[in-house]
Parts: sequence; structure tokens; C-alpha cells
Amino acid sequence: MKIIAGNVCAPLGFRANGVHCGIRRSKSKRDLSLIVSDVPCSAAAVYTQNLVKGAPLLVTQRHIADGRAQAVIVNSGIANTCNADGVEVAEKMAELAADQLGLKPEDICVASTGVIGQPLDLTPVREGLPGLVAGLARDTEHGEFAAQGIMTTDTRMKEIAVEFTAGGKTCRIGGIAKGSGMIHPNLATMLVFITTDCAVSPEMLKKALSSDVTRTFNMTSVDGDTSTNDNVVLLANGLAGNEEITSEGPDFTSFMQALNTITVHLCRMIAGDGEGATKMLECTVSNAKTEKDARTVAKAVITSSLVKTAMFGSDANWGRVLCATGYSGADVDVTKVELSFRSKAGVIDVCRDGSGIPFSEEIAKKVLSEKEIEILIDLHDGEGKATAWGCDLTYDYVKINGDYRT
Repeated sequence: MKIIAGNVCAPLGFRANGVHCGIRRSKSKRDLSLIVSDVPCSAAAVYTQNLVKGAPLLVTQRHIADGRAQAVIVNSGIANTCNADGVEVAEKMAELAADQLGLKPEDICVASTGVIGQPLDLTPVREGLPGLVAGLARDTEHGEFAAQGIMTTDTRMKEIAVEFTAGGKTCRIGGIAKGSGMIHPNLATMLVFITTDCAVSPEMLKKALSSDVTRTFNMTSVDGDTSTNDNVVLLANGLAGNEEITSEGPDFTSFMQALNTITVHLCRMIAGDGEGATKMLECTVSNAKTEKDARTVAKAVITSSLVKTAMFGSDANWGRVLCATGYSGADVDVTKVELSFRSKAGVIDVCRDGSGIPFSEEIAKKVLSEKEIEILIDLHDGEGKATAWGCDLTYDYVKINGDYRT
């Protein structure tokens, strides 16, 4: 397996595009994206656990109930959430795309992101679709156009592609994502679209995605707010020519490893692009009693406002990490906890057996002044391990969200 250049257009048979159709005020920002497979795909998706769900999620759930789909249409700027006609609008959006693509509406997944509670006028979508479809292409650039079209407060595109082998055939998997704020475990204000030319049955595709999300996207947090519109859609069209993966085995393991490479990369990019963030934080908990305990501790640390602000200030305030560990709800013997901070500037040990140890504040400052910080927690109590991703909390987060709607 190796990382290659590209995104959702890297796998065989996928085209993409993104345009500005007029949903967003700025003409310089693309706001309508489309991803299309040449042939029908196995399809799987996971959705926000927020009880308030965007209408597009409800429509997508219905459309892929049979485990099949062929395209995804996405808009940014307006979430189409908490609107009386939201489902009707989302269904119509699928119909408009289907008409242009020569597909059935139920073959289309729909997604939206943006302001909650504002109606989505489909006029710009209707007018923008012909050009969007006419511009569909298989190259990396058009995959990037699609990635740009789903961004809201994101400051950079998020994309990756991987090449791997299944059934003796070379397969590819690629992804794009958006996510910067309203990010919290159990998904987030993120939209993730992953494509592969590997042949995988709908059942195994769902199993792979559901299993992976527990350890990746559900372990990513920016600000503690779980969104209404987040979802992850995975399409597999089988054009690589491998024998369809219908059960666990070496080929399924290979596919899972490739998928995890994609999702971890996107998690890190989402966390690093958190609203107002200056640093990406990665918390790894090892030797917990269970994996669940490790996940619980890692999430508690990465979501702690006090830990996040300490990281912003490059302050090795390790007591805040231990505090979060203690209130996490995990089964932890705090007298065994060992804690270190690591970055490309080095590593600094700050706590052993649940108590502080002497360390150089000067060296700690250098370690914590880097753009990517690792928080390493060893619980010395088992074999469970987990990683969570987040970011620091800065003044700019408040500025960005203080007038997000207006």
C-alpha cells in the first residue's frame, strides 16, 4: 500500500467537479459539488448522532437503503436543516442531479453544509447543474474543485488517495473532506466522501466503514459541538476488477488498512484546520485496561478546554491532562499514569506514577511551540490503545463563530 497523488478521482471510473452556482455570496467560492461513478456502486454511509439531523441525511439514508448509489451532490453555504420543506428540497436536489446525469433520483446521495435554519433556494442549484455536469472530469484538479465546493470555514482542502492490492489487482481509494468547526466525537460538521474502484459488497462496505469510524472520525474534536449535517459516504464501483470482497479475509484486511489510511489522514487534516487553530493535537493512550477505556481517556483529553488553551500557550500544564484523565469515566489507576509531550522539537516527560517529575520549562516550551503536538499517556494497566485528534483553542475561534451567520 502506498499514498499516491489524487483524491476521489484517483480510483477508476470516478469523475468530479465543483462550481459557484450562487448559494454563497462570494463568487470566488465554489458552493456546489458533484461526484459521479461511471457504473453503479456499492454504497455505505454513517451519520451524525445528533437528534437534529439535516434533511439531506434523511434522504441519503433512504436512497442507499438498498446498498447502492452512483453519485453524490453537495452544496455549501446553507445546511437545509430545521426547515419545514427540507426533505422535499433535498429530494428535489437529487431529482435535478438525476435529470442531468441520466440516473434515477434514488441513485443520488445528497449532502449540505452551512447555516442551520435558513431555507435552501434551489434556483441556483437548478441553474448551476448543467455547467457542473458538463465540467465533470477524471483528473485531480476537478476532484479538488469538488473539495473546494464543500468547504465553509475551512482554510484548506482536505484530500488523499491510496493504492493497494486486493485479489491480485491494483486498487485505489481516495477521499475528500470538509470540517473546521462544530467538530466533536460521534462525527462532526464534516462531510467526507470516499471512492474506491475495489469491488466490495454493500454488506462488507458497511462493516468496514462502521468499524473504522469508531477509531477515526468519532475520535476527532475541535470544539465539543456535534453537528446536524455530518456524514461519511463510501462508494465502491468494482472497476479495479478484483473478485468482490464478500467476507473477511486477506483482501478485506487490505481494504480496511487502505480505508484507515484515508480516514486517519483526513482526521488529522480536519483537526489541524480547526477554526482559529494554530496547532494540531494528537493524544495517544496506551496500555489501558480496554480499548474502550483508552478511547474514553483520549477523547476527554482532546476535548478539554483547559488542555486546549494550555497547548495554545505552549504551556506544559500536564495537570490539566491528568485532570481530564481522571474525570473521563474510564477505569484508570491514576497512580500508574505516565505522561509525555512530543513534537518534532523533541520529547519531554512530565509525569510518572501519577505525580509530577522535574523537567525543563524551556525545553517544554520548545516542544509545545510546534504546529503538531503529541500527548502521550501510558496507563500501565493493560493492552488497550486509542488515538484522538483535536486542536488548540484560540482567540480566533470566538471571532469566527461570533458572527458566523451574519
